[in-house]
Amino acid sequence: MLIRHLSFFVVLAEERHFAKAAELCNITQPTLSAAIRKLEDDLKTTLIVRGNRYMGLTPDGERVLEWGRQILFDYDSLQKDLKGSQKGLAGTLRIGAIPAAMPAVSFLSERFSEEHPDATIEIKSMTSRAIQHSLDTFEIDGGLTYLENEPLENVRRIPLYHERYVFVCRSDHPFADRPSVTWAEAASETLCLLSEDMQNRRILNGIAASAGLTIRPPVVTNSFLAVCSHIRNGLWCSIVPHTFFYVFGDRSDLVAIDLTDPDQTHAVGLVISDRSPQSPMTKALIRCLQGADFDREFQDRMPINQASSTLSIAR
Repeated sequence: MLIRHLSFFVVLAEERHFAKAAELCNITQPTLSAAIRKLEDDLKTTLIVRGNRYMGLTPDGERVLEWGRQILFDYDSLQKDLKGSQKGLAGTLRIGAIPAAMPAVSFLSERFSEEHPDATIEIKSMTSRAIQHSLDTFEIDGGLTYLENEPLENVRRIPLYHERYVFVCRSDHPFADRPSVTWAEAASETLCLLSEDMQNRRILNGIAASAGLTIRPPVVTNSFLAVCSHIRNGLWCSIVPHTFFYVFGDRSDLVAIDLTDPDQTHAVGLVISDRSPQSPMTKALIRCLQGADFDREFQDRMPINQASSTLSIAR
């Protein structure tokens, strides 16, 4: 069995179209068909449901697809490991990050790039469930997500920081000068929050429920950019991670106020597949994060509550 035949099969299974798969593999469609038949001969089974067009995989084809992804991932890792031992690590580090963790992702990139300047970093915004799937199918090297709430399966966890929650409003809001706001008070405001397919929103719902509250925002979105837009409009407020202001907090028109009754935090960190051996990219990522303290990073880099600050953060 040739590795390239297996790679052609995986591409076909993912594209579900012979012509598209052949184009991506830079071969002709007859060559692709011949390679699939050769793979079936080598494995002594039928992988593709035959028809005038792509009709899907047989049960054996589904099993070969799962193994094929793992074999190709390991083969790629072997090549990177051999090249890395000769001239340093190159290639692409693939990271999936939940939207709430996006403010921290540059800290990871900074550490990794310092040690591996020839490597590139590809970051995708994903839900925690998509991170689980992408780790299982070898589509990413690691994920930034919540570690304790709805924990992922079959992963190793590396804690990086703790997320707390703040009420955010315009500087002309009645709450703007207050040192804190209760969850009950926040829940009574006109809110724009993330949608319930996002784990951050499910966490907020859980905190509210623990206080006997239900949050019913009139506007929901899967984008913190949209949340920021609605807050700046002035008609809506929000509840966001305190790290929100590392990305969006360079304006004097927003105020972040600590939420109380209850006070809660959630751990955020790196998750990687619990398998051995780890890919060179994953091993390098783990090494560069040794001793990392993203709580300190945020504390040092975010605006503070002082007269000269361009952002007012109430504490």
